[in-house]
Amino acid sequence: MRWLKCCEVEFSSDRLLILRTLISQKPNIPELFKGIALFTPGGDLFYCIDPSKQGQWHMHLCAGLQEWLGLPEPPHFLVPCYTATIDKWLDLDSHQVRVAAEAYAPVLRYQNLLNALFEMEDLVWETAPWPEELCHPMVLNTYRKQFPELWENHDLVVRLDRKAEQKELLAEGDRQQGVPVSSPAMQSTTKGYVLRLFVSGHSAATERTLQALHQLLEQSLGQPYTLKVFDVHKHPEQAELNHISATPTLVKVWPLPVRRIVGELEDVDKIMRVLGVI
Repeated sequence: MRWLKCCEVEFSSDRLLILRTLISQKPNIPELFKGIALFTPGGDLFYCIDPSKQGQWHMHLCAGLQEWLGLPEPPHFLVPCYTATIDKWLDLDSHQVRVAAEAYAPVLRYQNLLNALFEMEDLVWETAPWPEELCHPMVLNTYRKQFPELWENHDLVVRLDRKAEQKELLAEGDRQQGVPVSSPAMQSTTKGYVLRLFVSGHSAATERTLQALHQLLEQSLGQPYTLKVFDVHKHPEQAELNHISATPTLVKVWPLPVRRIVGELEDVDKIMRVLGVI
């Protein structure tokens, strides 16, 4: 697949990549749309495709990064420095489809990736005006201590669907509080699996667990899935929210019901039962 090949080139790394990657079947791109991509200094990417062109997507993408990486607050400082936008519209005078695309200087090197995501062939992106007072390296470096995760590369490429994300999170919260959830409505918006893996520190055992789990999911699921990895020492609030008492713990958030497996992640049959595959 062209998309997967492009992502592999742009996000290659010699170290083990923490598996927070959204692996999905790439949906068809609408003919007319607005697309927004938000990168991190480390090279991770959140993006959206909005046919209505009405969503406040810069805010949603920042909120998505906060939730996925466990940040203390949305990293709004990235917006004027690490974004790329594309607008595909119909020119009413000429009755032709037009495209305007621009990216800030730090992310122009990802043009091939952006073209693959937005199905733009060999489109050349324009350079967006550079706000020196906001994007000077010395200014950006002041955020590094507060948001160290943004300077790491997690090989993360996520297409954010805000409506689906909101319903998914609401369903999980309702489920934990014993409130019935309408599964048919959720199934219409949330596809595949949503998984969370809780580990204790980054060790050789953690790496082996991640590698084995990734291989198992790739070979056995045959569906899109989201796997987010949380270190309980760095994100104790997530561990508390998900009622984690030991590690490693794998939580299946979606499809319902929520199920978990504590330890024994080398037991393939047990994992498959928790996932509902067998």
